Amino acid sequence: MDFGRNLEDLKSFLDARQYRWALIGGVALAAHGLARLTLDLDLVVDADAQTELVSFMEALGFETLHCSAGYSNHLHLDSIRGRIDFVYVRGPTRDLLFAEAETRLGPRGIPVLVPKPEHLIAMKLRAIKSDSSRTFQDLADIRYLASLPGVDHDEIRRQFERHGLLDRYYELERTL
Repeated sequence: MDFGRNLEDLKSFLDARQYRWALIGGVALAAHGLARLTLDLDLVVDADAQTELVSFMEALGFETLHCSAGYSNHLHLDSIRGRIDFVYVRGPTRDLLFAEAETRLGPRGIPVLVPKPEHLIAMKLRAIKSDSSRTFQDLADIRYLASLPGVDHDEIRRQFERHGLLDRYYELERTL
């Protein structure tokens, strides 16, 4: 998959319409310093963009696999384009996430917003709750993010607790 090409297209589209967005998933982890295999591009986007963004993806030849109020998933038959997933945020969550995001270099050296580690951890915890098969990979990612300098461990613990995973937090804490 050509992450840079997809990112350039999405950045042009979203920035031209002044929609807020940021990298998440494996590419965001790479921007935070953890290089690992990822097969898709994941973005968090202002929910106001959803209708136009889904139409844009389809105009680029992507098939919409799923679309709900909070998510959409898109797959292109050309493996160079691959799969792109969006998480849509609104209200106070949106405002806080984008206010605390920081600019990092993404694929092809493109400057992009990336949520702070605590927000990426919250998304990973939500993913674990909805699909337990993701637990081990997501916990490995969370461990890396939790080890970054300046991360708020009290906030991370509260997020684990909010998702009913406090026992997992204590396991994680022992490994840091």
